[in-house]
Parts: sequence; C-alpha cells; structure tokens
Amino acid sequence: MSIGAVARRVRAHSGQFLLLGMLALVVTLLISGTPRIVNHLSEAGLHEHLAGQPAARRDLTYSSAPLTFSRGDRSVTRLHRAELDTLQAGMPPRVREAIEQRWYAAEEYAPRRLVGPDLAARNLLVDLSLRVAPGIEEAGRLVDGRWPEDGWAEGEPVQMALSEKVARRFNLRVGSRLVLRPTGPDGPQVVTPVTVVGVFAPTDPADGIWAGLPSLLEVIEPPGDAQPFVGVGVVGPAALDGQAAAGLPVRFTWRYRMGTDGVSFLNLTETIDSLQRMTREVPAGRTLVQGADIPLREFAAAVDSARTVLAVIGAGVLATLAGLTTLAAVLAVRRRRDEFVLLRARGGAATVGARRTLAESALAILPAAVLGSLLGTLVPGPVGNTAPLLVGAAVLLVLALPVTTLLAAPAGGVARRDLVRLRPSARRVTVEAFLLLLAGLAVVLLRRRGLTLGEVDPLLVSVPVLLAVAAAVLALRAYPWPLRLVSRLAARTRGSVAFLGTARAGRSAAATPLVVVVLAVATAAFCAVLAGGIEASRDRYASRTVPGDALITGDRLAPDTGAHLERLPGVRASAAVLDEPAQRVATDEAGTAARMGPAHVLVVDGPALDRLTRSAGVDVPVPAALLAPAGRPGPLPAVVSPAVAADLAEAGLADSAFVTVQGQRYEFRVADRAETFPLLRPESDRFVVLPWQALPGRAADPVPTGFVVAGDNLDVDALHRVGDEGQSRYQTGGAVTGGERPRGVDVLTWADTRRRLGDGGANGVLAFGFVAGAAGGTVLGLLAIAFTVLAGARARGQVLSRLRTLGLSRRQWRGLLLVELAPLVGVSVLTGALVGTILPLLLTPVLGLSAFTGGVPVQVAFEPGLVAGVVLLGAVALGFAVAVEALNNRRMRLGEVLRLGEES
Repeated sequence: MSIGAVARRVRAHSGQFLLLGMLALVVTLLISGTPRIVNHLSEAGLHEHLAGQPAARRDLTYSSAPLTFSRGDRSVTRLHRAELDTLQAGMPPRVREAIEQRWYAAEEYAPRRLVGPDLAARNLLVDLSLRVAPGIEEAGRLVDGRWPEDGWAEGEPVQMALSEKVARRFNLRVGSRLVLRPTGPDGPQVVTPVTVVGVFAPTDPADGIWAGLPSLLEVIEPPGDAQPFVGVGVVGPAALDGQAAAGLPVRFTWRYRMGTDGVSFLNLTETIDSLQRMTREVPAGRTLVQGADIPLREFAAAVDSARTVLAVIGAGVLATLAGLTTLAAVLAVRRRRDEFVLLRARGGAATVGARRTLAESALAILPAAVLGSLLGTLVPGPVGNTAPLLVGAAVLLVLALPVTTLLAAPAGGVARRDLVRLRPSARRVTVEAFLLLLAGLAVVLLRRRGLTLGEVDPLLVSVPVLLAVAAAVLALRAYPWPLRLVSRLAARTRGSVAFLGTARAGRSAAATPLVVVVLAVATAAFCAVLAGGIEASRDRYASRTVPGDALITGDRLAPDTGAHLERLPGVRASAAVLDEPAQRVATDEAGTAARMGPAHVLVVDGPALDRLTRSAGVDVPVPAALLAPAGRPGPLPAVVSPAVAADLAEAGLADSAFVTVQGQRYEFRVADRAETFPLLRPESDRFVVLPWQALPGRAADPVPTGFVVAGDNLDVDALHRVGDEGQSRYQTGGAVTGGERPRGVDVLTWADTRRRLGDGGANGVLAFGFVAGAAGGTVLGLLAIAFTVLAGARARGQVLSRLRTLGLSRRQWRGLLLVELAPLVGVSVLTGALVGTILPLLLTPVLGLSAFTGGVPVQVAFEPGLVAGVVLLGAVALGFAVAVEALNNRRMRLGEVLRLGEES
C-alpha cells in the first residue's frame, strides 16, 4: 500500500478526514494547553493570595533563649549577626529560594523600668527595653537629633533613639536624660543611664524591619490600672554588648520573610513539607516561629478543590469529544459502505477496510493530533506532565476510524436501511442494563468512600459520564412511547405533517447519537448550577458576617452612636449589638460555674435587627425568640447552639442558667436552637444569643460593641468617623475616663465581604473551569446535534423527495422537519439539563467547595434562570438542527436521491 494511494484516498474523502482531524486537534490542544492555563492561573492566584495576607504571616523567626555573658565577652551582637547566613544556608532549598528579606535584632530579654523627669511630669509608668536593629538607618528618617553611635565606653550614658510616636507618647525629646532600673528584686540589678539622642519616623511603616515584637513604632498600652506602658528604644551594638557584659540577659532574633513571588505553585506541596520539616528540625538552642504554611495550606486546599471540579468538567468535555469522534467515524464508515463491500467481494480479508483506514488515519489524523499538542505549548503557564495522556489520546484518535470500520462495516452485501427494529436486541438490553447498574453503583461508592481532593480520581471522573449515559439511555428508551400515542392521535386529524413527523420521530434510527448531546448539555448545566450554588453560598456567608449593608465594631461605643449613624447620608437604619466571647455559664446568680465549656455571648436588638435586615434586603431571618417584648418576668429567651443546648440539658439548666455580660449576670432559658447565627464565625459552635430589648434594668446598662447599618451608597470614611467619635464619647463621658485607645473602630461592608470571597486565590481556576465547561458543553452539544441530524439525513432526504413528488409543499416540509426533530432535540436537552442539575447534588458533599465560600457549605438549589436557559438552549438547538438539515438537503439536491438503483 503506497503512500500516494493513501494520500489520494484521503483527498477523495477530505471532508471526513478534515472533521476527524479537527476533533483530534481540539482533543490534544485541550490536553496540552489546559494544564498550562490552570497552572498559570494557580501561580497567579498563589502570588495574589500571599500578597493579600499580612506580611508577618510569611515570616520565619528564629530566636535564642535569654543568654548571659561574662565581662570578657565583647561584640556578641556582631558575632550572632553572622548566624543570618548560617540559618538560611541550613534551610531546605525550596524555602531558601523563597526568602526575599531578612533582619537581625538583639535586645534585652525583659524590659526595665524607665524613670526620669520628663516621665514624672506626666506621671507615666513606663517599661522599656533596648534593641539593636541593623538597617534601621536606611529604613527610617530622622525627625530630630542623630542616630546612636556604634561606640560606647563603660560609665557613659547609653545613647538611644525613639520613634516619633513613642517619644511623643512618653513626653520625651532629644536631650532627655533617663535611667533604666530593674523592675523588682529578682534578676540582674543593672542600672543604666540613658540619653535620647534621636527621634525618627519610618520611611515605610509597612517595611518588615518594624514588624518585630514589641514594635519599635508603637507603645503597648497598659492592660489595667497601675500597669506600665511598654516601649522599645534603639541603641548601638557596643552599648548592648556592655549591658550584656554587666550580666543583663540578651535575646537574639533572626527573621526571614518569604516573597509573594518566591513560592512556585508547582513546588507548593514540597514547600509546605519543607516548612513542616523546619519546624521539627530546629537547631539546638534556637526556637522557630512560623505561620507561612497556613496561607499556603489554605491555598492548596482551595486549588485542590478547584482542580477536582476541573477534573469532573474535563471528563465531561473529553467524553463528549470522544463521542463526537465516534459519531464522525461512524458517518465516515457509513458513507464508504459500498467501498468496503466491494473490497470484500473482490476477495479482501475481513480486516482490509480497517487496514486501509488505519493508514489513512495515520496520514491525516496523527499530524493533526501532533499539531494540537504543539499549539498547546504556546499557551502561557508552567508545563504539566501531559506526555502520557497525549500519547494515549493520539493512539486512540488514530484507531477510532479503523476500529469503527472493523465493527460497523458490512460483512456481506448491502442491506436495506429503511427497516427499523422497534424492539432492541437482547444484547443491547443487557448492555444498557449493565450501564444503569454501573452508574448507580459508582454513585453509591463515591458517596461512601469520598475522595482525595486535587487528585484525578477515576471513580470521580467516571460518575458524571456514566450518569449522563445512563440517563440518556433511559430517556431514549422512554420517549418513543408517548410519541407513538401522539402519532395515533395525529392520524385522526386533518393533514399529514403532524402524523408523519411524530411517526418518524417515534421510530427514528438516529436517536442513539443524542447520547452525546445529553453528555455535552449535562456538562454545561453542571457548570452553571454549581457556579450558581457557590455564588448563593457566598451571599449567605456575607449576610451572616454583615447582616446589613455595613458592620461597625469596636471596644465599647456610646449608646447614642446609633442615632448619629442614622443621621449620615444614605443610612436608613441601625441596630446595636454586643459581643462577649468566651463567657462562662453559671448555675445561679452568685456565679457558681456550670460544668460545661465557655460560650460566645451575643446580645442583639431583635426587632431592630429584623427591621434592618428587611430594609437591607438581606436574607437573614431573626428567630421569634429574639423578638420577645420587654418587661416579661422570668429568664430571658435565648437562641443557643446545639452543643450548648446539649450541655445545658445534661446539667439540668435548660430552663434556667446564667451568663455574664459586661460584668452583669443575666438569667436565660433555651427558647430556640440554631446551627449558626449572623455576626458569628462559621466555625463557632458554642454560642448564646440574648434579646437586648428584653434585658432587665440594671444599675449599669450594657454598652454596644458594634452597630449594624442599612443604607445606600454608604460613606465608609464617615462610618469610621462616627464610630470613632462614639467610642471616644464612651471613654471620656463617664466618671472615670479611659486612656488613649491604640486603634479606632473597624468598618466592614457587605459588598467588601462578598468581593473578597470572589477575588484572588484559586477563584480564577474555578471561574475558568466553569466558563470553559459551560461554553464548551454548549458548543459541543450543538455540534453533536448537527452530527445527529447528519446521521439520518439520507433517509430523511429520500422520504422528503417522495413526499415532494406527492405534492408536499415547502412550508409543510419545514413543519414536518420541525415536528420530527423537536422531540429528539427537546428530550436530549432536557435530559442533559436534568443530569447537570442532579450531579451537583450528588458531588458537592465530596468536592470540598466550602474553601471558596468562607467555610459555608455549598447548597445547590433550584434556579429559575436555569429553566429559561434550558428553553433558550433547546430553541437554539432546534433552530440549528433545522438549519443543518436544510443546508444538507440543498447540497444533496433532493430531486436526485431517487435515481434508478438507489437503495429503497
């Protein structure tokens, strides 16, 4: 068999091989290019996820125990600085490559009491520690004075620089003379005179050099009365060496920060394992504190879930393409039936047709498959290990036509093709029953066994395909029966279009290819339904976090803050909330502790919150127990979590228990149970919610710690300002005023909460999968419909020619075509949509999609838009089918299909 002869046959059947070649190109392009796109999106998502985390979460901090030195030890700070290189060299390669910045610091282990006239003028109680921070001269700018000198002689005051904020808070300035003394009789009794020689400000407050604890830039507020402020001063290395030589314990820290672009997605698992190994294998005399693995694990969990969903979508798309390739091969063999019969009649072996088509496929399809794989390499992104899949796909694509020829080519003469068996063969019934049983068994096994996210599980990728095929088989077996009934009814009416159309549709021999349509539509519907479920779950998370349009939280805010908020432009309503975490439950008013764990206590104004959620349009129902009016005697009705309710019932406290709210003890009873409640974290499983309006009067009324706001076009800056003013009014409005607070209120809007869930991280991978799956499923479904139409085009053309000779008009022909194709297209589209809706219900529990919804379980619900989408898709598919049939009939010139010798 010469190559020239093979090439001539390929040219003679160029249309068929062009179709098969295009399918091969698409298959290999998807296999080669999709992993690159996914890896590219994952890489970008990882860098964006790390950039969105607090920079300190990427820090690896080594520290020493408190060390003491003798008077003969000098330059200890410089000697320990050399460990920056030593520790980094001992890191695993993946971690070492990811290090972007590093810092070294030496400081007193414990702060000492700072005294001086400038502090006494303000009656300030201050503890301060000395720190050496190399590189601070480049990271800061002097506001006044100079930096401390490196040299220091015993007996001289220690030169110290303070940040501008610390100096102002402590009433210190350049030239201030102070003394550091021990805070008590325990420990080294070292007294150090200190002089402030410089005041500095950070060039960039976000620079990592300022992230050490305690901070160089901030003052730690006293936790209670008669407690000191805590600060840090910067000194030269020689000065700290002198303090260490005097017997003062010194601690050293070496801090390394991983860059946002330093971790590669392809090495993510190896990097996480390396960080864990570092935690276990810490050098002697050193401790390691790191949280870098936490954001990496979060992203890995999200991307594993996204890749699992992509595996399901990819299985559906590739199975659809496999079905289309099979249909194309069947059509090619059917059109060359006479050629294969003639070869057999001339003495050819049973495999002669398969051998001919194998050579043709190797010449036409294999280059297309190679071209597709090469085009996939042009897609940006790290390469994946797709070589085995590409080789396997290319072999299967080349063998598709020869195998179909071997199985479908006639063994004898040309048989009549206008005879249709109304009853399937026993072999076919057995195969279909086996498919149904296998699909059901696969679903049960998957739900019971679960899966490992991020891995391509053969059971997982086979379940959607098996379920779609099983549903298609059931639909194709069931739909002819009602059509035959309709045909009998149509036979009694005037006109032949309805009768002939339903009769042909009920006994169509080209219904089997619609299995591919079901598979394609099911893939598209699965993507649409699952994407809608994730979006709705994100909305629920945002509504639980912010049950309004904005949430303002602080320490304690003046009660009239709500009225001030409602005066702002756009604000319609506000509701006060009080949050008290980790409160002990008591058995009586005296405070006898109950034998149960602590509970998160939340106090809400039930009626105000109910009105606010309705005004904001947020779907957060307020339990009836929290709407109880004021003045009712007895325990307060409370909504509790199931865990707290079980503990209370076991302790016999379900009808009467006590909980502390801002120092006041309130009696409550279990009036309702709830798995979750707004304003609480999704993982919070121990809480008690009390109705604010029903609280009994006390000498000290409870003070809100936050407000929920409903409104339009809210000004976040104005909400910040009013919240800060409310917090300040409470602190300065009583008989005893508080000190300056370290920070203002936090303002969180519903829109920002919702946007953070959908932006960054692995969301790009998931969105790509949904868009590609929905679009690809729709396009492939329309292509499968075209194949289905072409599969029965010859038979329909013969019938049409006969009917046209009997007087059928063009309008009646179009109506006949519409009636014949509508049931096939409608059943396949509706079946595919139904399977695509059921698949998320079956697979969601094992896909781990809560990583994309803030921990809220994804609930797939009926979407009215899906019905409209299915109807629209059905209409488009039917119009497309009619257009393909019309074009095919015009190409065949129907007047010539009844030539003498044409099979009938």
